[in-house]
Amino acid sequence: QVQLVESGGGSVQAGGSLRLSCAASGYTYFWNSCMGWFRQAPGKEREGVASIYTGGGKTYYADSVKGRFTISQDNAKNTVYLQMNSLKPEDTAMYYCAADPDRGMCGGSWFSVTRYNYWGQGTQVTVSS
Repeated sequence: QVQLVESGGGSVQAGGSLRLSCAASGYTYFWNSCMGWFRQAPGKEREGVASIYTGGGKTYYADSVKGRFTISQDNAKNTVYLQMNSLKPEDTAMYYCAADPDRGMCGGSWFSVTRYNYWGQGTQVTVSS
């Protein structure tokens, strides 16, 4: 059974940085998966932030985070990271890691909540102005 565990959330001031980690266990094909980071603020829908195809490193980003966030992987550790710089109050949300081990490359649907089979429990990020 695949399990995803996020860590690294916290409270920072605007302009600060955080690095989120997502450790996957029970995951045979981590090296050939689409791994994503999503976020959900109170009263809003869950939205895609960034995704990475672990088989080749191709990355995808929401326009709102391009140039500020970087998604990366460590296949030896079955871990995906989200480096978040220049944080803004509007980045405040619960951040979730998600995995799709069935379809390989992420492609044009990388931001779709429904394509991911497995989800972590979330880690809270709060950015104050």
